[in-house]
Amino acid sequence: MSTRDFIEKDYYAALGVPKDADAAAIKKAYRQLARDLHPDKNPGNTEAETKFKEVSEAYDVLSDQKRRSEYDEARRLFGAGARGGGFPGGGFPGGGFPGGGQAFDLGDLFNTAGGPGGASGARAGGLGDLLGGLFGGGGAAGGSARARSQAASGPARGQDVETEATLSFDEAVLGVTVPLRMQSPGTCPTCAGSGAKPGTSPHTCPVCQGAGVTSRSQGAFAFSEPCRNCRGTGQVVDDPCPTCGGNGITNQTRTITVRIPAGVKDGQRIRLAGKGAPGRRGGPAGDLFVVVHVAEHALFGRKGDDLTLTVPVTFAEASLGTTLTVPTLDGTVSLKVPAGTASGRTLRVRGRGVKGKGRHGDLLVTLDVAIPVRLTPAQRKVIENLAEEMDEDPRPQITAAVQAGGER
Repeated sequence: MSTRDFIEKDYYAALGVPKDADAAAIKKAYRQLARDLHPDKNPGNTEAETKFKEVSEAYDVLSDQKRRSEYDEARRLFGAGARGGGFPGGGFPGGGFPGGGQAFDLGDLFNTAGGPGGASGARAGGLGDLLGGLFGGGGAAGGSARARSQAASGPARGQDVETEATLSFDEAVLGVTVPLRMQSPGTCPTCAGSGAKPGTSPHTCPVCQGAGVTSRSQGAFAFSEPCRNCRGTGQVVDDPCPTCGGNGITNQTRTITVRIPAGVKDGQRIRLAGKGAPGRRGGPAGDLFVVVHVAEHALFGRKGDDLTLTVPVTFAEASLGTTLTVPTLDGTVSLKVPAGTASGRTLRVRGRGVKGKGRHGDLLVTLDVAIPVRLTPAQRKVIENLAEEMDEDPRPQITAAVQAGGER
């Protein structure tokens, strides 16, 4: 990335977040965009691939507090929001020296001029170090530039990969080991990741001498950018591998076995360290994230770590009390229903829910008293006799209460 590209790109707009967004908002926006724009979900869509790269680049900068601060400061001084348009106007905000004919102290700008007595370097570490840290350069920031040059051609961590798994309700609650067949970047089997045709090997780039970056001067500034000859790798492949075209990585179909822990929830992301795309130049592999989708159950529902179940009971069972045999995910349990239980009452069976962190959830059984729709003459007579015996018609009592309330 060139210096001008870095300054002129609006990473906040790329992620769709305001400039004062916190780290959580930036991370959330990136995950959503990365999920929607991922090449695996948009095969052959070059526009989505380009936007995916822009989003990843923006997140790399804004997720690092130090780099974000440097980016904000550089944008403020030389970016699109600066006076005169920044670099394109000739080097300094406003297109020249501040204040017209007033003297301009470069030492004040770069914080390298001495304090009283002219002691050089007394205030080192200001804007000069900022720009040196961002783009490379000489002077006090030379060491930082060299470090970045070495990092550019050193090991690079592989990208994270995301896939999905659909589980049954029982599997999500009890835990399961599932095979996942997926397409993702992997080390080229032909060249073992070197990018060179078998029998040949890469050699050090003659332009950057293996540093991966080149330096150039522009007025008072010195900038570093990825070497165009080796694309920032520090190595040149004369005879590319016919399988991967010199990249060292190919899209591969692979099957991996994943252990899904008990109690996983719908939409939860499980991280598998080191199972993502392979790293470059000997770098570590990225991570694999498995997004879990849980199917609904015919009988059970779920509230956190508790399972829910609705069980019908007859009028006689609710009135006289009974003992029910109710199902669980791993068997059955006996549940005592007290006499006089009302419809809608929930009874708790402890420890027969979802296994959570440090505890088991419970099984919540809601009783639904079933009222018969059709009665035989004999059954109707029995209920009428029961109603007369119990004298439980509430309507006269309700009517009296309403009348009493109206009189008051």
